[in-house]
Amino acid sequence: MMVGTYLRTIDMAHAGGISVQQVRNYEASGFIPPAERSPSGYRLYTQQHLAALKTARSLVGGYGWQRTRAIMQALHEGRGSVALALIDERHAELANKRLQVEQTLAALSTLAAQSAPLAITRQPQPLRVGEAAKQVGVRISALHFWEQQGCLQPLRDRDSHYRLYDEQQMRRLRVVVLLREAGYNFNVILPVLDELAAGRPEQAIAAVEKRREELTRTSWTCIEAITLFQSYVSEFCMPLH
Repeated sequence: MMVGTYLRTIDMAHAGGISVQQVRNYEASGFIPPAERSPSGYRLYTQQHLAALKTARSLVGGYGWQRTRAIMQALHEGRGSVALALIDERHAELANKRLQVEQTLAALSTLAAQSAPLAITRQPQPLRVGEAAKQVGVRISALHFWEQQGCLQPLRDRDSHYRLYDEQQMRRLRVVVLLREAGYNFNVILPVLDELAAGRPEQAIAAVEKRREELTRTSWTCIEAITLFQSYVSEFCMPLH
């Protein structure tokens, strides 16, 4: 129940569908503004705190805990432009991932239409490991680790012994990146790559299409969260323009 115009911690917990300790954790982490205290030391929350809690919990689904925390902290500190920049960064990430998915699907669909096993496509020059890592947006160490797991088999320069990634290896690399981002283990990834190398990309296509569906759900979650975020800002915070 409410105490005057205030909500108790337990009221916040019930309204948010979380525990009392979680409410305190949200406040301590900056997801919601600091609460006033009663003369006896009890936290006194308002409708703004409740709206902030619901907004933060909605944002987490699309933006993750760390970014949501930074967004809400920046907003409550009056740094609205920083909050919006963090939101834009997430949207840009999703757009880039979606582009990678579509490019990979296009490549796999082309392979699926071929009757012959996967062949190496000629390209001007193979990429060194650093260039290959940069192109797919991961660390060089990730490529080395995936090579150890058997996912990649880069060529070696005869003179320098540098690892070289031709078009076939880059295609494998893009598939590995997408499947790892989707949470697949190597015991799933390796058979997919085997199907790809054997000229049977149907399994790889199915896995990448699933990743595209996951990105679509994440994008929709972000849209729903931003709707709540906009409402919260309009009612309780300074305008961000």
